[in-house]
Amino acid sequence: MKRMLLILIGMSFVPAFAAGQVVEEIVARVNSQIITRSEFLRSKDQLKDDVKQQDPNNADKLFSEREKDILRDLIDQQLLLEKGKDLGITGDTDLIKRLDQMRKDMKLETMEELEKAATAQGISYEDFKQNMRNQIVTQKVIGEEVGSHLSITTDEQQKFYGEHKNEMEQPESIKLSEILIAPEKPADKPTAAKPAENNTGGPNDGGDSAKNQATDDAAKQAEETAALAAAETKANELLKQIRAGASFEDVAKKNSSGPSAAQGGDLGVFKRGTLAKELEDKTFAMKAGEVTDVIRTKQGYVILKVTDHQMAGIPPLKDVGPKIQDALYYEKLQPALRAYLTKLREEAYIDIKEGYADSGASPNQTKPIETTAAKETEAKNLKKKKKKVLGIL
Repeated sequence: MKRMLLILIGMSFVPAFAAGQVVEEIVARVNSQIITRSEFLRSKDQLKDDVKQQDPNNADKLFSEREKDILRDLIDQQLLLEKGKDLGITGDTDLIKRLDQMRKDMKLETMEELEKAATAQGISYEDFKQNMRNQIVTQKVIGEEVGSHLSITTDEQQKFYGEHKNEMEQPESIKLSEILIAPEKPADKPTAAKPAENNTGGPNDGGDSAKNQATDDAAKQAEETAALAAAETKANELLKQIRAGASFEDVAKKNSSGPSAAQGGDLGVFKRGTLAKELEDKTFAMKAGEVTDVIRTKQGYVILKVTDHQMAGIPPLKDVGPKIQDALYYEKLQPALRAYLTKLREEAYIDIKEGYADSGASPNQTKPIETTAAKETEAKNLKKKKKKVLGIL
């Protein structure tokens, strides 16, 4: 649970100050907002953790390469958040959906339990939600202001495909879904007790106990056989429904005993050589969309559907088109986003404290002029951030 929460939290709020001492130094001003030294240091610590998880062997090198962009990224976020306000993007609806999905992933019953799980790990739930909301807003702004203006032509896709063909070579594989019908287990019955020995006990007491045990075993065996037969009957009935046009995914969700039932039976992708030979022989001989007969397994009876079948070699362009489009989109997005953020900088008032540098600065930026109103707004923001660190809010 702890790992799931920390992975999804992105940037947790960890105060970087000694007990009883709060020193807030303003590192940068972005319009009416401020970035404090404690925020800068938290981002620095977060970067250290990220590069260690990403590549432990080269963590120091990666950190050294990215450290110069810490302040740039904080300014980027502030500019995007302000743009989100201008566009009326709150992120509230998406925040609720993401939190609810997190609750489901962590197998928690209520949102209150999610909040308790965060609090138990020493995480401020309000800060956690605010970080997630910020991520949602910035992603939506980027999508609307940058991503929506990108276009990918057929020629670009064809060129990318030609240049990366060798990287796309793959072994034969299939994607499977299942419906597992497991037999109901017979209720355990207490073992017949051996009669207590006494002076009146006859020589057949032990024999009676053995007979009772044999009777119980036979009854249990009969129940298991009946349960197995019932499972097979049910599996065959479900197969008939599917062959008649019923949705495999819907049938799986309603009837499968397998852990993949909630996902419509989706088991994922299997390369040749990773399945049991009997299953591999059956499924790899099938086309996408085909369904097996009922198969007996250790768990019960299973029906498998081949939802996709990729042959070995380089897939045709039509099969990898969506992946190529995604690759080209992100390839174009980075320079376009950088250009957009440069434009936002040129339209904003940004002041950087001496000793710090914004690696994304534009030579056309305007140095802000100090005004009484600006100073008052800055003081309010600094006071608010101090209260938050102290836990007053």
